Amino acid sequence: MAELATIARPYAEAVFELASQTNSLDNWSNVLARMAQAAMDPVVTPLIGNPRISSAQLVDLFMGLGGEEVADGRNFVAALAEHGRLAALPQLRDQFEELKNAREGVIEADIATAFPLSQAELDSLVGGLERRFKRKVHPTVHADETLIGGVRIRVGDEVIDSSVRARLAAMRSALTAP
Repeated sequence: MAELATIARPYAEAVFELASQTNSLDNWSNVLARMAQAAMDPVVTPLIGNPRISSAQLVDLFMGLGGEEVADGRNFVAALAEHGRLAALPQLRDQFEELKNAREGVIEADIATAFPLSQAELDSLVGGLERRFKRKVHPTVHADETLIGGVRIRVGDEVIDSSVRARLAAMRSALTAP
């Protein structure tokens, strides 16, 4: 969805600028997360492009789904609805988070594990990632049944695969190499 990412960029930059000026990055992060969640809802998604649904109805729907936490975003959602850009909310949220993380010196790490990690193991892993990338790391941890053991970490476009499956594949290629 490169097109939606392109559409979302100027909106993300505008919201980021506003949030920076008003010292409300965390608040806008929450607002955009709730709005993006609403935009991805399987019931809401078909309504976004429906010509029978007015912009005002969509704004009311999004405000109803977001609750009081998103009241600050009403005018922003109205502008997106008026210009037919509500479908870009998930990409907009992602781009906003990238700008926010860059400002705060934070990177996101997606950690897939074969088995649940203890807090001590997670702290050790995050500490190692912070030393390697020289930035604060926000981890997202989830189980992946396809891993036999170990972890696979994705930070940006870099993948660190220390799973048993990856090690076995490396051994196989080393043993079969001429």
